[in-house]
Order: sequence, then structure tokens, then C-alpha cells
Amino acid sequence: MESVMTRAWFAAASVILALASPSIVAAGQAAVLLDARGDRAAVLLEEQTRTREQTEPERAERARERAERERERAEQSRDRFDNLYEQGQEAIERAQWPQAVERFTALVSAKAPRADAALYWRAYSLDKLNRQAEALTSVADLLKTYPSSRWAADARALEIQVRQRAGQPVSPEVQADEELKLFAIQGLQHQDPEQAIPMLEKLLQGNSSPRLKERTLFVLAQSNAPRARQVLTTVARGGANPDLQLKAIQYIGMNGSQPNRELLGEIYASSADIDVKRQILRSYMMSGARERVLAAATSEKSPELRGEAVRQLGMMGARDEVWQLYQKESDPEVKDRIIQALFMGGDTTHLIEVANSDATMALRRRAIQSLGMMGQRGSADAILNIYNRQTDPELKGAAIDALFIQQNAEALVALARKETNRDLKARLVQKLSLMRSPAARDYMLELLK
Repeated sequence: MESVMTRAWFAAASVILALASPSIVAAGQAAVLLDARGDRAAVLLEEQTRTREQTEPERAERARERAERERERAEQSRDRFDNLYEQGQEAIERAQWPQAVERFTALVSAKAPRADAALYWRAYSLDKLNRQAEALTSVADLLKTYPSSRWAADARALEIQVRQRAGQPVSPEVQADEELKLFAIQGLQHQDPEQAIPMLEKLLQGNSSPRLKERTLFVLAQSNAPRARQVLTTVARGGANPDLQLKAIQYIGMNGSQPNRELLGEIYASSADIDVKRQILRSYMMSGARERVLAAATSEKSPELRGEAVRQLGMMGARDEVWQLYQKESDPEVKDRIIQALFMGGDTTHLIEVANSDATMALRRRAIQSLGMMGQRGSADAILNIYNRQTDPELKGAAIDALFIQQNAEALVALARKETNRDLKARLVQKLSLMRSPAARDYMLELLK
């Protein structure tokens, strides 16, 4: 009886629903549709989350690679500017005034880090070419664009000199006089520089050529006279233009006495100029002050300066210290510099360890590249081992490039013969096609048969 009543009730309910308002029916259908869509959305969201989780490491790696490329571009720009500046200085020393103007104008146009110095030396060179109006314009640009530049005082002194000579040809004796002064300074270096110190100070304060001023500083650095050391110290602390300051620091570092190391330490601690600190680190290296370089590599806040300190440690052969720094460092840029230091120190063992096990793919590739630049002896077998052990195509590609750098055709041929991956084999053959080696030639012929 109960089952009959139940069936009757369901039948009645069906009739009621059938007669119900279409909106009610639609609402029910919509609910079912939403449930279905909700299920599909949940599945899609889950798939997207899983994909995001899978690609997150890849994104991080790509971001690191982009940062590495940007850093490399910045370094290349800085190196290019430094080279242009050095070329301009060399042109001045050789009295090649048009070339000097060209180099310094390029730096000014690019708004390089030392554009104020470039403006000064462009004006100096233009004056030597009897182009006083342009020289005065260059001085005015310097004073207007860089009013607080440490080249401002030199520029004002040069402006007075140019105005005094405006409209007058430069006498050939002027250059000859400077050459005579250079000879005189060299003589004073071996005789009694103490008596000439006031004259040397005057040369530093005037508008002499970079070569003459550097030579003057060198003579002061060789003197044991208290006044000579005082003048040199003043310049090293920033009492002259930046070029002379860096040169004074270099000369102080050449004499690695304890007082000189302490002086450089004081300047390093009080300066905020990265170029000054970088030069002091190089002077530490020249004087063998390993503990001071290590202290900078350990505690310096600037990644750029930490990297410079690490590079100097590598040049000093401090393998153990450099490797300890690598293990503690977290900044990828500094770790890249440490890899360079490992390379400079010939530390094949730790480069192999980085290449095989570092968590950052870009650093592993850099280590493999460094192994390639170390020559075949001691590293070729390690590179082959890396190629055979690793499964990542990019690491294998780095190993191929490293062997190519070594011009190790025999190893590349051996890998090409057994490689089954089409892309990697093509890369191997492409490298071999660029090599002038009997082994490479024979393999090319073998492929053509």
C-alpha cells in the first residue's frame, strides 16, 4: 500500500512540476548547468594551478637569465666607455688631438659615467687644435651640466688659459717645454725630489697633460719626504680631479707598506665612490693585502664591489677563500663573479662541482664555459663527463660550446657519433664544420658518404 502511495505521490509531483511556471523550470535547469560549469571551472583552475606550479621554476630561471643578460650588457657598456676614455687619454699623450676630441665627444654624446671628465679633456684637446671657441663651449657645458663636478675647478682654470690664448697660435715650444719637464722630473726622481716638491705641487695644480701630472705623482710616491707623502695623501683622499685620485691610490698601493695599507683602508671606509673603492681593492691586490680584500668580499654591501673583491682574490690565488664565499653568497651576480675568480685561480675542481650541482642553471652554464676556457689539459675529460651525465639540453649545449672553445675536435666527433638527439647532433656537426682539424674534416667526409 505504501509503495503505491509513494508512486502516486511522485506522479502528482511530476504533474505539478510540469504545470509549474517556466521560470521555475528554467531555474532548475540553470542550477544544473551552473553545477556542471562549476565542475568544469574547478577542473580548469586545478589544471592552471598545476601548470603554474610546473612553470614557476622555469619563470624564475628565465628571470635570472634576463637579469644576467642585463648585467652583462651593463658591464659591456661600462667596459666600452672605459676603453674609449683610455683611448682618449692615450691620444692626448701622443698629441693626437683630433683622435682625442673624437673619443671624448663620443663619451659626452653617450652621457657616459665620466662625461664630465670627457668634457674637460675635449676642451683641453680643442684648445690644442686652436679651436678655442669650441673649447670654451665644452667648458661651459661642463660647468652647466655638472656644476658640482670635481672637474669644475680644473675647468675654470682651463677656461682662463683658453681665453688668454684666444686668437693666438699655440707655439710649438709649448709641447717641447712639456717634454723637457718630463725629462727634468725623471731626473729629479733619481736625485733630490724633496727640493722640487713645491714645483711638483704647482705642476699638479696647473693645466699640464695627464702624462705630466701622472709622472709628477709617481715622483712624489717615490719620495720619503713628509711633504711628498702629504701631497700624495691629499690627492688620494680626493684633493684633485678623479683621474689623479685614482692614480695616486694606485701609486700608494705599489708600495705595500703597513702605513700605506692603513691609509687606503681609511680612504675606503670614508668614500662612497665605487670607482675609488674598486681602485683600492686593486691596490690591495698589488700589495698582497689578502685579508683586506677578503674582508671587503665578505662584508661589502654593494654587490658590484663584492664581485670586484672576489675577482681580486681569484687573481691572488685564494682558492679556498673564494670557494667559501661562493657557498655563502646568495646574489646570483656575485656568484657569477666568484665563478670568474675560480677560473682565474685555476680551480677546476670547484668549477666542476658548480657545473654538476648548482641549483641555478645559468651559473652551471657559466661554470662549463669557464672550464672550456681553461684548455684541454685537466678540463676536457670533466666537460665530457658533464655532457654524459646531464640530461638538460642547455647544459649539454654548453658542454659542446666549451669543447669547441678548446678546439677539441676529437671529443666532439666522439660525441656526434653516439648522439641520438637530432638537435644536439646538429649542433655538434655545426661546430665541427667550423673547425680546421683533420678529425673534423674526416668526420665531415664520413657524413657525406
